[in-house]
Amino acid sequence: MRILRAEAGEMDAGRPVKQFVRGAMGVSHRQLSALKARGGMRVNGAVVRANHLLAPGDVVELALEDEGATVAAPEPGEVRIVYEDEDLYIVDKPAPMACQCTERQPSGTLENRLAWRFRDCEGFVFRPLNRLDRGTSGLMAAAKHAHACRLLQRQLHTPSFVREYLAVVEGELTGEGTIDLPIAKADGATVRRAVDPAGRPAVTHYAALGVSNGRTLVRLRLETGRTHQIRVHLAHIGHPVAGDFLYGAELPELPGRFALHSARIAFDHPISGKRIERTSALPEELMRLL
Repeated sequence: MRILRAEAGEMDAGRPVKQFVRGAMGVSHRQLSALKARGGMRVNGAVVRANHLLAPGDVVELALEDEGATVAAPEPGEVRIVYEDEDLYIVDKPAPMACQCTERQPSGTLENRLAWRFRDCEGFVFRPLNRLDRGTSGLMAAAKHAHACRLLQRQLHTPSFVREYLAVVEGELTGEGTIDLPIAKADGATVRRAVDPAGRPAVTHYAALGVSNGRTLVRLRLETGRTHQIRVHLAHIGHPVAGDFLYGAELPELPGRFALHSARIAFDHPISGKRIERTSALPEELMRLL
């Protein structure tokens, strides 16, 4: 259970606690209803009703209970968590590894390992903010409870939430630029995507960092988050990600994965407002391609 605390200011004098909770504390209508139903709102340590009027200096406490249960079977395995607090964590995912369980793959995923890592946390639910393909490695952020998840989702496609990738692409790419091309499902495909004027807007910024061995190391920054966005955009301009079996050509030296890595993630903490930033170095197997 997560306990949120906030202090009422002079401007909050005479304000109902329900308005303070919805406004200053960012709680959703659904969460407020749950708090009211179970007596989860306290002012100065005492349970209060939603229409309780605040005075300056009052300390409001919310006992946020998470809904849901563990949907993934816990499986022991290495998990590299590079940041963690009581509201969220950042994990460095290896490749190849699927992020989440599905009916077709109920085991062997990052979610299974995280369920083991957080097996002592009652009602663990995996809430990733940015998802990575099975063949992509690197940083993912996840919320520990529904309140933090909702607040982080507000940032996800804004300049506050930064997602930078490193990719090794085929061919010699120079300079920098922006690929602003809509993406949709390819005709007759279930997984494959393609640039399509009728698709959803997709924007990828890129900068070539260096050329070696007929390939280019590229830094990419996402403005939108379409499925396979980087892979589709780079293949469309003639520089597919090395080893991309779906949009380019598979490489035997990269079994099950391709040369795409989530290298940097940055965002504002949903509760404290503190800027959180973590980086991850390009894996050795991708460096060897250069």
